[in-house]
Amino acid sequence: MIAQKETGVTTGDAAGRHTPVLAARITELLTPSLDHPGAVFLDGTLGMGGHTEAILTACPHVTAYGVDRDTDALRLAGERLAPFGDRFQPVHAVYDEAIDALAERGVTSVDGVLFDLGVSSLQLDETGRGFAYSVDAPLDMRMDQTTGPTAADVLNTYSAADLTRILRVYGEERFARKIAGAVVREREKEPFTDSARLVELLRRVIPGASQRSGGHPGKRTFQALRIEVNGELAAWEAALPAAIEALAVGGRIAVLSYHSLEDRITKRALTAGATSTAPPGLPVELPEHAPYLKLLTRGGEQPTDEEIADNPRAASARFRAAERILPTNRGVQQSRTKGLRR
Repeated sequence: MIAQKETGVTTGDAAGRHTPVLAARITELLTPSLDHPGAVFLDGTLGMGGHTEAILTACPHVTAYGVDRDTDALRLAGERLAPFGDRFQPVHAVYDEAIDALAERGVTSVDGVLFDLGVSSLQLDETGRGFAYSVDAPLDMRMDQTTGPTAADVLNTYSAADLTRILRVYGEERFARKIAGAVVREREKEPFTDSARLVELLRRVIPGASQRSGGHPGKRTFQALRIEVNGELAAWEAALPAAIEALAVGGRIAVLSYHSLEDRITKRALTAGATSTAPPGLPVELPEHAPYLKLLTRGGEQPTDEEIADNPRAASARFRAAERILPTNRGVQQSRTKGLRR
């Protein structure tokens, strides 16, 4: 499914436009690492600031750095969090740049980290940005509208083989090859510019039985295009190990994923950190083999039925969290997580 994080409408302030997913659970798990003077919290995917607002309210000593590539999100979240003064610091960056961006500000260690992955309601509900397949709009899909290729660029320039790959891998689309072939034929007549034409193509190409059983025909293709345009999985593969490395001992990290590929990357990294690397039969575990993380959740926690009823876009969320229990050096960290990039 498309990763959708927040409920909302297209007008009004940030607080009135969305409900952050699992805000109480996230605050409960992160507060022990943040409830002390000088604590630093990193919200790597600020969105409209709901989670950061909850943390700043619950932890009066914390300074929060909110990272987002979306300038509209930074503006709205900044308005929402203005009452906290300089306890909130906005950062315009992609989340794989977050740790370096904090280092440039003199912050080299963090006590709590949150990543709420996927596309936000701000992006879905601003109809002119092309994320939603339910309305006609320019095929943009960039989370940072100041840079990079658009979804239209992908559709109009990628080879059939590359289109097939991203639809199959990022969208888990069964009819990837068929869709890619149709896109290539159609763009020879006229380049793609708007979402309605793409949806019309998908309705023609995807068999009716699959449309009846699998929901809207555009959901997988739009998801795949969005992930490709924004380089989401590559960014996440880089961001997560860097954030773990920056955690102080006793610090905690929380991740909300909305797509199986995101959750798989998260699970591998956290499980690797929580697993001893001592060779079988070694009588004494050496310090370099000891786990440096402790898992705080059992598997991928899901929102309750009550929360999903209140916030339907939470339905596909999976939540994982861990605590840093030992320091490591970067070489050890990278060696344990190198399999994530395969």
